[in-house]
Amino acid sequence: MTDRAALSDGAPSELIDALSAGLADTHHDLPDMITSLADQSSSDKGIDTLEKIVRQLRDRNFGTRADALRRYIGLDSHPAPHERLTQVAQTLVARADSPESLNTAGIAAVFTAHPTFALANEVYTLLAERAENPERHIPELATHRRAAPPTLDEEQSLALAAIQRGRDALDDLALEIFRAARKRWPDAKSFTPSPLLLASWVGFDTDGRNDIGWGDTIRIRIGLKLAQLQRLSDGLARLGLSSSTLGQRVSDAIIATSEQRDACPRSQPGRQPDPEAIATFARQLIAREEAALLTANALQPLFDETAAELSPEKAEQLDVIRTGFMTHGLGLSHIHTRLNAAQIYNVARTRLGLTDDPTLPFHRQALLSHIDAAMDNLTPLAVDFGALLVEPSAAARLMMTMAQILKHIDSDTPIRFLIAETESGYTLLATLWLARLFGIKDHQIEISPLFETETALENGEMILEEAFRSPHWRQYLRANGRLSLQFGYSDSGRYVGQIAAANLVERLRMRTLAQMKEHGLDDVALTMFDTHGESIGRGAHPFSLKERLDYFSPPHTRQALRDAGIQYRVEAAFQGGDGYTLFGTAALATSTIASLAECSASQHEPISPAERDDPLYDRPDFAMDFFSTLAMKMGDLVNDPGYTALLSAFGPALIDKTGSRPSARQSDTATVNRITHPSQIRAIPNNAILQQLGWWANILHGLGGAAQRHPKTFAQFREKSPRFRQLMDFAHQALAHSDIDVLRATIHQLDPGTWLNRAADCQDADQRAHLLAIAEDLEELEFWKSVPAMFRRIQREHIALRSAWPDAPTMEGDEKLLHVIRFALMERIWRLATYIPYFGPRGTVTREAITTLILCLDVPRALRLLDDLFPINAPSIANLDFGEPGGAGVAQGFAREHEQIFRPLQRNFDLLREVGIAIMHANRVFG
Repeated sequence: MTDRAALSDGAPSELIDALSAGLADTHHDLPDMITSLADQSSSDKGIDTLEKIVRQLRDRNFGTRADALRRYIGLDSHPAPHERLTQVAQTLVARADSPESLNTAGIAAVFTAHPTFALANEVYTLLAERAENPERHIPELATHRRAAPPTLDEEQSLALAAIQRGRDALDDLALEIFRAARKRWPDAKSFTPSPLLLASWVGFDTDGRNDIGWGDTIRIRIGLKLAQLQRLSDGLARLGLSSSTLGQRVSDAIIATSEQRDACPRSQPGRQPDPEAIATFARQLIAREEAALLTANALQPLFDETAAELSPEKAEQLDVIRTGFMTHGLGLSHIHTRLNAAQIYNVARTRLGLTDDPTLPFHRQALLSHIDAAMDNLTPLAVDFGALLVEPSAAARLMMTMAQILKHIDSDTPIRFLIAETESGYTLLATLWLARLFGIKDHQIEISPLFETETALENGEMILEEAFRSPHWRQYLRANGRLSLQFGYSDSGRYVGQIAAANLVERLRMRTLAQMKEHGLDDVALTMFDTHGESIGRGAHPFSLKERLDYFSPPHTRQALRDAGIQYRVEAAFQGGDGYTLFGTAALATSTIASLAECSASQHEPISPAERDDPLYDRPDFAMDFFSTLAMKMGDLVNDPGYTALLSAFGPALIDKTGSRPSARQSDTATVNRITHPSQIRAIPNNAILQQLGWWANILHGLGGAAQRHPKTFAQFREKSPRFRQLMDFAHQALAHSDIDVLRATIHQLDPGTWLNRAADCQDADQRAHLLAIAEDLEELEFWKSVPAMFRRIQREHIALRSAWPDAPTMEGDEKLLHVIRFALMERIWRLATYIPYFGPRGTVTREAITTLILCLDVPRALRLLDDLFPINAPSIANLDFGEPGGAGVAQGFAREHEQIFRPLQRNFDLLREVGIAIMHANRVFG
C-alpha cells in the first residue's frame, strides 16, 4: 500500500490525515487497509502508534461533540442564558390572564437513567465544561471509559446533581417572573409561578429490573425529601432566616427525615429483608412523620408569617424559595415509577382470579366487565410494611410502596405510575383497581400507559377507548384532573423505524384529542411525556433542543389542542450521562431551562400560515403510503435472520456496560450467548450496536424504498414541508454517521471465504495455518448463512435512497478511519486467539470454545477463563514440609503465554473499546 504511511513513520496526526484522505477518495481497498493496519500494529511500536492515533481521533471528536452540545442548547448564540430567562419570563407574564394562571406548568423535564452511562464521570464533567467554555483545554487522558458500571447510588447521585442545577435555574426564572408580574399586577398577592417542573424516575423505574428493592425505592424517596428540605434550609440561611420560626421548623424536619433515612435498611441482592430491621424502620418512620412533615402546604402559613416581616427585596427572594419548594412538594423533584403491564395482569389474576389473557380480544370484554365490577365492590386494604415483606407480586409490592410513600413521606405530591407494554384498556383499569385497593386516592396517582411498541401505537386508540368506556376510569380522570400518556421511541424505533414511529405517535395524539371530546373529557388536562432521551436512536431531534421540543410538539398538534380547548403539558426525558450534560454546569442548566421555558411560552403562540399550510398534512395519501412502507420494510428487516445474526455477531461486546442493572450470572463455561431475535436485546444497546457497526438501520432502513415510490413528492416535501423536513433531519444525521462500505467490511470479516482466500494467497505456512483456523471457526458460527443476504437487502435500500437523495450526507474520513482501525484490531485479536496453546477439555471449556468467544469479541470472559487455565504463577511451596524428600518440582507458571498472547489480547481489546468511545463522540450520543 504505497499511498499509505506506515505506522512506524510520521506523527500520528500526519498518519490520520493520510489515512483519512485515502478513505475519503476510495472504498475498494478497504479490506487491504484493514489487513495492512493489522500487520503493522503487531509490534509494540505499531500498537503504541495506533493508540496515539485513536486518542487523537477520540479527542478531536470529543471537541466536536462539546461544540455540538453548546449549539444544541443555544449557548453559542445571543442573548446569554440569563437574558433569555428574563425575556421568556416577560413573555409568559404578558400572555397570562392573571397571576394565578402562571401557576400551571406547561412543560416538565424528567431525569431518567439506565443504561446510558458510557463515559467516566470526569469525562462527562469535562464535556460540560468544554461546552460552556470552548477555550477549555482537553487533556489527553489514557481512556474515556468507565472503570466500572455505575451503581444505583451513583446514578442517583449524578441525577441529583443535575436536578439541583436545574432547580437553581428555575429559581432564577421564578425571580424574573415575579419581577415582570409585579410590574403588570402591582397589587398581586402571593402566587406560585411554575411554568416548568422537574421529575425523576431514578430508583423508581422497576421495568425489567430486579436490582431495585422496595427498600431502595423508599430510601431514595426519603433522600429526595431530605435534599428538598436541605435546599430550603440553605435558601433561608442566605436570607438570615435560619433562626426564624420557619427556619426552626425546617431544621426539625431535616433532623427527623435524616433519622428516617438512616433507619431504612438497604436491599441485599439475593437476600430476604430482615423482618426485625423492617419493623424497626417502620416504627421510626411513623413516629417521626409529623416532625418530618407530610405535606409542603403545612409550611405555607409560616412562609406568609415570615414574609410579612421582611423588606420587599428579601420578601421577593423568599417568594422564589417558596415557589421552588411548593412547586415540587416534599421532594427535590416529582417522581415517576414504572413497571410492566404483565406484572399488573399477574396480581389481578392472583387476587381476583381473572385468568383470561387480556391480549386476546375475545377475552378482553369479559375482563373489562370483571374489573369494573371489582371496583364497584372494592373495600380498601390497610397496608403496612409487613405486607410488603410477604407480598410475592412485584406490581402489588410497588403499589404498596407508593401507598406507604403517600402515607408517611409526602401526602400531597402525585406520583406518576407508568406502565410499559400497555396492550389494552384492561391494563389501565386493573392498575386503578390496584391503587384503590391499597388506599391510594385518585388525585394522588397519575396512571400512564406507555405506547411504545408497534402494536401499542397502532392500537392505542382502541386501548384508550376501552378505558374511557368505564365509568370508573372517567371518574378517576375527573378526580385527578389529568390524563397522562407516555410515548416511547426506543422500541418503536427499532421495530418500525424512528421516522415511522414519529408519525404513529403524532397520529395517536390526534386520535386521543378526538376521543376526549367524544367522551366529554375535554375539561381534563392532558400530559404527553416523550421518553426519547438524547439520541436520535431513541427519537430525540439531533440538531437543537428547540427543534427537539418542536419535533414532538409540532404546530399541527398544538393547533389541534388549542382548537379542542384542552390544557396540556409536554414532558421530555433527559437520560443518563448524555442527558445530564445538558445540566452539567450552571450555564448549561440555565440555557436548557431557558429553552424549556421558551417552549412552554410558545404553546400559546398563534400558528404561522407556513406551519398551518404544511403540505404533509394536505397529502394524507402520500403520508400513509410513505410511513407504512417505512414500517413494513423495517419490520421485514427485524424478522430477517441475518439481521439477528449481525446484531449478535459482536453484540454488546463492542461497548462497555453502561448501567447499574446487574449482569446475568457470570457463566463458568465458554458458551457463546446467541440471540434468536432482536427483541432479546434491549433497545438502547440495540441502538448502540447499530451505531458502532456504522449503519443506523433503525432510522435509515426502508427510507429508500419509500422515497422511490414517490421520488418527486419526496424531493418536494424535503424542501417545502417543515414537518417532513424535520423528520428527514433524522435521516440526515444518520447518513452522516453511516457508511455502506463499513457495514460491508463487517460482512467481509465474518465471511469464512475471506480468510480462505487470504490463506490461499499466503506464502508463509505458519501464517496460512492461522488464517485457516479463523476460517474454520467462522464456518462453525454460520454467520455466512444469513448475513450476506441481509446485507443485500440493506444495500438495495441504500442504492434507492441515494438515487432519490443524491446530495445526502456521507460519513467523514476520520470517522471511517476509526471503523477501519477497529477492524484491524479485531483481526489482530482473532490472530492472537489462534496462538492459544492446546489444553484438554474441562467440561464445556475447550480451546475451540474459547476461540469462539474471542471471535465474538467476548474477550473479557475468555481471558478470565484463560487466567484459570494458564496461571501466571505457580503456588509457592518453598516453606512447606510434605513429609518426604523432594526436588523434582520446578515452580513454573505460564508467563510466556501471558506476555505474548493474553496481555496483547487485553491491550488490543481495550483499544478496540476506546475506538468505540471515539465513534460515540463522533455520533455525539450513546444508543
